[in-house]
Amino acid sequence: MLLLPPVITHAEVPHVLRLFRETLEQAAAQGDTQAAMLTVDGSDLKQFDSSALAVLLECQRMARVSGRAFSVQALPPKLTELARLYGVDGLLQSA
Repeated sequence: MLLLPPVITHAEVPHVLRLFRETLEQAAAQGDTQAAMLTVDGSDLKQFDSSALAVLLECQRMARVSGRAFSVQALPPKLTELARLYGVDGLLQSA
C-alpha cells in the first residue's frame, strides 16, 4: 500500500511516482504474489491540485503494466469531486 503524502501539487509528482514505482519493484523483488492488488491510501492528503489526479492515473497505469490490480481508498471528498469534474472518476476504482 502506498500512503499519499499530505501535499500533492505539481512539485511533488516526481517524488510520489518514485515511491509508487519503488513499491511495485519491492513487491516484484520479493516475489509477492499476495500483492495482486496495489492500493493507494489518500487519508493523509490535505492539499492538492489536479496533479494529484494525474498521479493516481499514472499509478494505476504502472500497476496494470506490472500485471496488478489497482485501487484507491480514503480520497478526500474534494479530490473525488475534482475527478468527477474532469470526468475521470470512473477510472479510479475505490476500495
